[in-house]
Amino acid sequence: MEYVRFGNTGLKVSRLCLGTMTYGDNKSERWKWTLNEEESRPFIQKALELGINFFDTADMYSSGVSEEIVGNALKDFAKRDEVVIATKVFHPVSKAPNDRGLSRKHIMSSIDNSLKRLKTDYVDLYQIHRWDYETPIEETMEALHDIVKAGKARYIGASSMYAWQFAKALYTADLHGLTRFVSMQNHYNLVYREEEREMMPLCQDQKIAVIPWSPLARGLLTGKRSKERNETLRAKTDEYARMLYKSDSDFDIVDRLSEVAKQKGVPDAQVALAWMLSKPFITSPIIGASKPGHLEDAIAALSVKLTQEEINKLEELYQPHPVLGHA
Repeated sequence: MEYVRFGNTGLKVSRLCLGTMTYGDNKSERWKWTLNEEESRPFIQKALELGINFFDTADMYSSGVSEEIVGNALKDFAKRDEVVIATKVFHPVSKAPNDRGLSRKHIMSSIDNSLKRLKTDYVDLYQIHRWDYETPIEETMEALHDIVKAGKARYIGASSMYAWQFAKALYTADLHGLTRFVSMQNHYNLVYREEEREMMPLCQDQKIAVIPWSPLARGLLTGKRSKERNETLRAKTDEYARMLYKSDSDFDIVDRLSEVAKQKGVPDAQVALAWMLSKPFITSPIIGASKPGHLEDAIAALSVKLTQEEINKLEELYQPHPVLGHA
């Protein structure tokens, strides 16, 4: 495993982060493609054995069950100071009107609830899951600053939003002497590269860690899905994935990915991850693991080196997309 500096901080994280949305409550209709706690624990344990020290979850994943699973597993399998735990706040966790968004009330309540579920006194990275159009950014930044000063979070980060919004948040923190965002968890992969226009240059300029979600396009870049056929349970039930990846050019890129992977003699997913890891602005992609071999394949991608010719071949079919993943 390789370890890298987390943006402009002194924190070191594994080159791959284990995303844990896959672990949750499969009794729920919305989350029926997830693994329950008994099924999830071996993947978290294996990740630790393979050197992954960075784990990402969110309070809304299976309405908090993901946090509970992660908390239980890391308490049993790891020393708290040796792992980096990240979670998020914004999306509704209940039907209560204040149990959503980025108001001071919701942020203060949510961090305490997340800490209880995660069975820890602090999270290493507390992230806003989306931009809140109803709450002044000053209110949000001050609440997050107070959480850091109270010792409940070591750092704060953000997720999918427009570059102007992220710039405004950074400016607000600087203007008022508040804690700054140190990371951006955005939507980025071989079939969705709109973030290269504004967000990635901003993050490079401000020395922000970039930890993309869906680096394999929700399984599309594993080569196991086609436009005509969805093979996995998640592909069949994840309507969000169908909304994100449906254009002809997306599937053309998947075919090109398979060509390059076949020439190199490695799985499609390894080439897709190797492509992402070749980008200087990428810190630690957030990978998922739900089947034996997923983690080993992902880590093997660290050793796959692409030539510039191969990178050009993978990128040349890309077509502009509407902004996807901010909602």
